[in-house]
Amino acid sequence: MIVVNILKGIAAYKGSFQLIRKLKLWKYFAIPIGISLLTATTIGLLAWNLGDDLGVFIQKIWVWEWGAQGFQKVSHVMGGLIILVLGLILYRHIIMALSAPFMGVVSEKIEKHHYGEHHFHEESGFFQLLVRGIRINVRNLVLEILITIPIFIIGFIPVIGIVSSVLVILVQSYYAGFGNMDYTLERHYTYSNSIKFVRNNRGVAIGNGLIFMAILMIPVIGIILVLPFSVTAASVATLKRMERDETVNRLPQKVA
Repeated sequence: MIVVNILKGIAAYKGSFQLIRKLKLWKYFAIPIGISLLTATTIGLLAWNLGDDLGVFIQKIWVWEWGAQGFQKVSHVMGGLIILVLGLILYRHIIMALSAPFMGVVSEKIEKHHYGEHHFHEESGFFQLLVRGIRINVRNLVLEILITIPIFIIGFIPVIGIVSSVLVILVQSYYAGFGNMDYTLERHYTYSNSIKFVRNNRGVAIGNGLIFMAILMIPVIGIILVLPFSVTAASVATLKRMERDETVNRLPQKVA
């Protein structure tokens, strides 16, 4: 079942460009794209400067003379990889939190297009959306780091390392999709019920996040396009899942 939902999360990207153009949503992405570029540049510079320093710190763990030269090379690689992974995690949660007020508007317009103007839901202001975005992403950031670090360390064990790499990608994808889905969920669910909803539909979150991560791998262009496409796809996928998921209580809906 989870594999089917992952595929549904991926399939939701189909038609994203046409929907963005049809609803004239590009203007709402201007500030988030600026936030994305600034955050990526800052984290990139920090990673460049701190990678070797972390490698030297890791190198000190090896107190024996034999194998010291080999571990020195490994420690620098480890330092670079740790900075890269943590940098990606921080980047995602920073842009998702700070872009929440703008992405919430995008999600709302997609919902109105999906259901029509007479569909009612909870409305939130700029500050409320920002606080919700920060709250969700701080929570997800802490959990993601706590889960990723042991998986990453296990990854240096021969053979198991391949499985570890896959798990790191899946964990990052899940929390990326989580953040994208919450732009829609915040209008319909409480904080705790939104978490339950995503857990029930983790496959959709992973599917959305997998493409999110793939887009990020495209130099420069990926940083610009990742939010427009992933948020649009997540909004469409989340609305469809909400129509079927009755296991989580929604906020009281206004009557037309």
